[in-house]
Formats: sequence, C-alpha cells, structure tokens
Amino acid sequence: MQIIIVGCGKVGYTLVEQLSGEEHNLVVIDEKEDRVASITDNLDAMGIVGNGVSYQTLQEAGIAQADLLIAVTGSDEQNLLCCVIAKKAGNCKTIARVRNPIYNSELEFLRKELGLAMIINPEMTCANEIARIFQFPSAMKIDTFSKGRIELLHFRVTKECLLNNYQLLHIRTALKCDVLVCTVVRREQVFIPRGDFVFQAGDVVSVVSSPAQANEFFRKIGINIGRVRTVMIVGGGKIAYYLTRRLLAAGIETKIIEQDRERCEQLSSLLPKATVICGDGTDQSLLLEEGLEQVQGFAALTGLDEENILLSLYAKKISPRTKVVTKVNRISFNSVLSDLKLDSITYPRLMTADSIIKYARSMNESLNSNVENLYKLEEGKVEALEFYIKEENRVTGIPLQNMHIKKNILICCINRGGRIIIPGGQDMLAPGDFAVVVTMNTARLHDIKDIME
Repeated sequence: MQIIIVGCGKVGYTLVEQLSGEEHNLVVIDEKEDRVASITDNLDAMGIVGNGVSYQTLQEAGIAQADLLIAVTGSDEQNLLCCVIAKKAGNCKTIARVRNPIYNSELEFLRKELGLAMIINPEMTCANEIARIFQFPSAMKIDTFSKGRIELLHFRVTKECLLNNYQLLHIRTALKCDVLVCTVVRREQVFIPRGDFVFQAGDVVSVVSSPAQANEFFRKIGINIGRVRTVMIVGGGKIAYYLTRRLLAAGIETKIIEQDRERCEQLSSLLPKATVICGDGTDQSLLLEEGLEQVQGFAALTGLDEENILLSLYAKKISPRTKVVTKVNRISFNSVLSDLKLDSITYPRLMTADSIIKYARSMNESLNSNVENLYKLEEGKVEALEFYIKEENRVTGIPLQNMHIKKNILICCINRGGRIIIPGGQDMLAPGDFAVVVTMNTARLHDIKDIME
C-alpha cells in the first residue's frame, strides 16, 4: 500500500519501524528536519520536510495515489485538518490521533462527520486496557478481537499452579473447562499447542473463553480470580483520569496520588467520587499511610519509566497479592523488564501504534483477500486472522475434529450473529460466521479455505 505518515515523533517512528518491513511504500512528513532524517536514515521510507496540512506538501508526498494517511503530530486540530484535506485531495482512508479530553465525548461524531476511518486516543486506549486487567486480575495482558466481543487472556503458569507439568488435553477431559488454549510462550519460543503439550512453570499461556468460564478455569487451576475492589494510582496524568473514570463507573474505589497541586484540584473537580491525594508518590511512608498494603490494585503511571518500575517492585514487595500495572514509554528494554517478572506492563506508545497498524494490515489484507481483520500477537510471531464466511464451501458443515487443518493453525473462536462460540471438536463453521484463526505459518492465509491441507 501507499501510506503517508504525518508526524515523526515517537509514535510516527514506531509506525514506520513496524510497517517498513511489510512491503508498503511509506512517506513521512514533519516540519522538523532532524526528525525526518532520523527515520529516513535508519528505516525504509521517503521523507518530506513540511507541514502536513499543506495541500502542496501532501501533493508532493503523493496523496493522489495514497491508500492511507495517518496523522500523529502533537496537535489534535492539525491531525484532524490534515485528514480532511487528504480526503478531499486523494480520497484515501485516514486515521487521526486525538488526545485532548475535551474531544472525548465527540470522537464518534468527528469520525463520522469528517469521514475518518479511525480516531485514536492513546491515553484512553491505554486506560481501557488497564481497566480490563483490573477487572480480570488473573490476566497479565488482554487482547481483544471482533470489535471487543472476543478476549484473549494471557497469564503465567506458576510452580504452585495446577497446570505446572499438566497435559493440555486434561483441561477439557479432567477439569471440564470450556476454554481454548491458543498460544504458549516458553522463553523465546512460541507454540500453538496440541493435546499432548505439557505446561511448565514460567510459560505464558493465552486462552479464549467467556468471562464466566475463564473465572471457573482460573479457580480450578489455583490462580486468584475476581476483579479488584480498591485501586491506588500514582501519577495524575490523562491516563489516570480516563482510568479512574472507568474504575469508578465499575464501582471500584479509586485513590490518586499526584504531586502537582493544581493538577490535584483539576482531578478533584473532574472526579468528585475519587480520593485525590497531593503528595510525592515515591514517598514510601506516604504510600503506606494511604493504605498500599490493603489495596487490591496498584497502577504506576508517572511520567518516568524508572519511577514506575521501582514503584511497582516496591508495591509487589509490600503487598504480594496486589495486582500491579506498570506504565513504560520506552520499549527498547523489553527483554530486561521481562526478567523482573512485573505483573502487567503497558506501553502507551506501542499500544497506539499497534491499533493503527492493525487497521493498516487489515486494510492491506482486504484488498487482496477475504480477511476482515489481522492481528499480530507475541511480538509478531503469531497472527490472528478474522474471516467472514460468505457462503457454503469446503470448510462449512464439517465437524472441526474431521477437518484436515494445516499444522500450526487453530480455529480459536466463532462469532455467530453476536454469539461467541469457543469451538470444540463437534462444532462446525457455517455461512454468516466470523471465524478467528490463529496461525504461525509464514505463508499468508488469504481465505478461510486456505487453512485446509
């Protein structure tokens, strides 16, 4: 595809970094020459120094031939205007990053009226992810498919967990749990496991299930279940604001510790049901005084990665059963952080880029195939593809256990008219279904029929 990216900051750089290896023609635009040079010198993209709102600049970037324009400058208004001009100049799909909370209730209106494919609010996206984790604390991470109807829960197998040295096939036969294991990450290796797979302590396992069945599964294998009821947040930025709104709406008691007095007054006004404490969140005595030992959830959301990591480690030491979420902006030390065994790490910059890249990949796939959506999992080692089954074909009307499916491919979920089915051997695909397929195959699947041998 022909893709234009306006804005060469951290998110812009991450977008180019991930899309440049996928045979797209990329052009970046930014008013700062050094930012453009940073991308063009290190990555496979053309660069233009200029204002992305300028019609002439967009013409120079090839807007007439572009399939997609992504606006991620530091200005919400500039991003929106850039997308409007791009639609008029080239009739391409457009995505805008909009961060200011004043637009929060108007995002859908703006998207429809301005004809945008997507508007993304990074802080809100991050807050929603953290809120899901607090409402399902057994999970390290939660991926969503099919417009949020399907959730993929990631958790770590501990030495005390029943799954340690347990064979996969016994989950349904002995535990009687209606969950489907999609992937297992063991150190650097990723598996789509079969029935004879044996779990080990340290494995990170992802499962698809309904919330009720997932709770039952975690209870049976000895992992703590039930959403948290009290949360402490250190740092009062935009993510903390959006997160607190979500938590309060879910009936979760929330306390924010923020150092800036003016920001505390703003938060107290915006969130009257929350407890807002003006103080240094890195002060151990303050944390203990405000009840760190008793809270069930803790989120380190300051502007400094180092502070967030140390705060999370301290919270886990003081209260081992507390669910801890750590915000990290820099992604270059991911392998080091994994050794610290932090509960859940959220990367706002990466989350924003991932949301945009999911759309770009799905759009690219839909140009040449029947793929509705495409998601990258486990650092790109696994793909989850969502297919719409338009009519009867050689994969419909056959029990899954009788289908000759290629190795390292798994049908993990079926969406049938909004009803989510976790498939077993007797289930069958039917016209009108949306099927989510997980695969490690390097050969791209263009149609649901490609899963067959």
